[in-house]
Amino acid sequence: MRSILTYIAVVSLFFFNSCEEKIDIDLNDSDPRIVIEANLTNEDRNQEILVSRTVNFDSPEFDQVDNASVVVKGSNGRNYTFTHAGNGLYTNNNFFVNTQITYTLEVSVDNKTYSSKGTMVDYVEIDSMGVTKENIFNEDYYFVNLKFEDPKGVPNYYLYTVSINDGPFKFNAVQNDKFNDGQVVTHQIGGRNDEFKVGDKVKVRRQIVSKELYTYWNEYQLTNPASAAPGNPTGNISNGALGYFGISNVRDYTVTIADADDDDLE
Repeated sequence: MRSILTYIAVVSLFFFNSCEEKIDIDLNDSDPRIVIEANLTNEDRNQEILVSRTVNFDSPEFDQVDNASVVVKGSNGRNYTFTHAGNGLYTNNNFFVNTQITYTLEVSVDNKTYSSKGTMVDYVEIDSMGVTKENIFNEDYYFVNLKFEDPKGVPNYYLYTVSINDGPFKFNAVQNDKFNDGQVVTHQIGGRNDEFKVGDKVKVRRQIVSKELYTYWNEYQLTNPASAAPGNPTGNISNGALGYFGISNVRDYTVTIADADDDDLE
């Protein structure tokens, strides 16, 4: 483990040293673009979609869109209208998504419509969850591990977000089964944006997502935050909009970090 981390550190140092060439880009002259963030899940009936515009690079905040028409149409003939709740957030409090139904998102702003389609795939259950402690460079780090059998012959994409001590969920990682299709797999959570401490209550939200949603978040997690002009992750919404639309099959798992291996599962 130590040798792998050392190798990563050396490669990263070389990468950053090789990217010192100054790139002059006039970000203030770019045309505003619509940004749509929509990840609908079967967690509950409360669904949210955020609509905004890009702004000049030196602006302190996003330009939230308050005059959009937001509708999601199901292939079963049901339509779900989202109501503006303020600050570009649109909500529907009675929308439970189901597998095998294709949902079409339509967002209209200033006589222009942006659309996308998504279908919720089957959930992949886990077999066990535990906490491990690893000593890295003389520091102890705790990780949450989810063990499961990946379905054979079916491309699967996994998105993880984490809440610590009932705080907001934050992106942690995405995974795919390209190199372990049909095998028993362990996904290790932590280490990127989250450092767990003894006594922390950790809730891991595991989402089975589409390839398109995986691609968006994978490009996000590979983005160098120190880049002078990071690119936008590849979205799946028409008419040049940025962002993403996904239908995710979700489960939450909770564990309390202890100073020993812990196989308790909630």
